[in-house]
Parts: sequence; structure tokens; C-alpha cells
Amino acid sequence: MTAVSGITLDGVSATTLWTLHNRGSEAKRSDGLIRDPWAVMLLDTISYDYLKFGAPNQSHAVRAIAFDAATRDYLTSHPGASVVALAEGLQTSFWRLDRTGLLAQSTWYSVDLPPVMELRGRLLPSDDRIVDLAQSALDRSWMDRVDATDGVFITAEGLLMYLEPEDALGLIADCAARFPGGRMMFDSVPRWFSARTLKGVKLSSRYLVPPMPFGQSADQAVALARAVPGITSAHDVRSPRGRGLWRLAAAPALDRIGPLRRSRPSITVLEFG
Repeated sequence: MTAVSGITLDGVSATTLWTLHNRGSEAKRSDGLIRDPWAVMLLDTISYDYLKFGAPNQSHAVRAIAFDAATRDYLTSHPGASVVALAEGLQTSFWRLDRTGLLAQSTWYSVDLPPVMELRGRLLPSDDRIVDLAQSALDRSWMDRVDATDGVFITAEGLLMYLEPEDALGLIADCAARFPGGRMMFDSVPRWFSARTLKGVKLSSRYLVPPMPFGQSADQAVALARAVPGITSAHDVRSPRGRGLWRLAAAPALDRIGPLRRSRPSITVLEFG
């Protein structure tokens, strides 16, 4: 396939190339944590200065594994449920999950800004089960398109931290009100890291991480079940094990140490009643 330039993406949208670099590089390894041939294809096809993100690491492959597992869990108990991927970027979750057969009767709603959706449309295969919605996740009109008859699983992978706190919490509240019986999964950065990004965090001398105004600890995310109407329960998702230090970071014993638990990134699943 002819190389395609990735410079059409900028700002927060360009972070999807950062996550692609990590996930695709991991998928290329013989001992990689994730099997993701479409991510490898995208990484090899999109021409971009990936090294400005620094050396690739396991972080986004580990995150993708966690999101896949929770989505499979919901689809197993809710056959034919819809999946809504907010700010999907260049994620290739649909094809990883399709290998399980659980998406046979489902509709997948891919939501992101027009430049991202244009790139997805050029490079990824079309499928009758995928509905492309070229818009901001904050434009609630996507909710009107979703068939919630058999349930809804909403993912916000790598999204909420880039929103203002009131926008992030408002989106969660509106999803809870609109989709009873559904679930929503998102990841969070801790507040100390959120504060650092507001001052400027560099991955390399050539790349400054976009500000992440919304930060919360794992316990603060779980506490949303008590604070937001329509949320019946909230669960902290333990990080899948990686290699080396990434395996150590997922050790349950470490998470029982308060300061470490409060300072780590987190992944949360909300259940709507």
C-alpha cells in the first residue's frame, strides 16, 4: 500500500499516532503482548515522524488488552449489543474483537473528528456493521444514532483526560442518563500528572504532550457511582501484566499501598441502571 502522510492530524488528534506507535510496535514483536495486524499495517503505511514520541513502550498495548477484555465480557452477556467507540482515533479494536465472533450481530459506532475519520476511511476496511460518525464525542447527536435495544458498551479510550473536568463529567452523566443497562469504560491519569501536563511534559525534544486538564485517582473514578445519578456501580480494572517492570507494576500487592494506588493511571468500568 502506498504510504499516506499522518501530518493531517494535529493537536489531541495526533496523539492517536502516539498510541499507534506503541501498539503497533508491540504487535510487531515476536513476544508481543497483543496480536494486532491492522495496527501493524497502519504503522507501516502512515508516514510520520514517530520517533518524536520517544522509544515505543507497552503502555497502550496493555490498555488495549484491558478494553478488549471488558468489551468481550459485556458482549458475552449481551449478545448483539452495540459498541460505541468515542474518539476512536486509529484504534483497531473492532477487528481484534471480531476474531472472537462476538460482534457478528452487533453494530459498532466509530466516533471521531473528520480528519481522523477520513484517515480511517482511507486505510481500514469497510464493514456493514461499522457506522462512522465524523464528529466530536461532545456533540451528543451521536447518541441519537445508537441502537440500544440489546445494550450498549461505550468506550472512551484515551479521551477524558484531554477534556475539561466539567465536560468529562458531563459526558459521563449524559451517557448514564441516556443508556440505562449499558456500561462505559474509560481511562484516567492521576491528578499529579494532569497538573504536570498543564505546565508542559515532553516525550522528546520534539514533542510536547497536549494538556490533560482532567485527572483523577482510581478511587475517585470509582466514587462516581455515588456522585452521578444513573451509575449503579463502578469498578477499577486491574492492569494486565506486561513484561519486566510492566509486569511488576500490575502486582496486586503494590496496589494496596495507598500512595502508589493514588498516583497510578487507572481504568474504570461504569454500569448504568
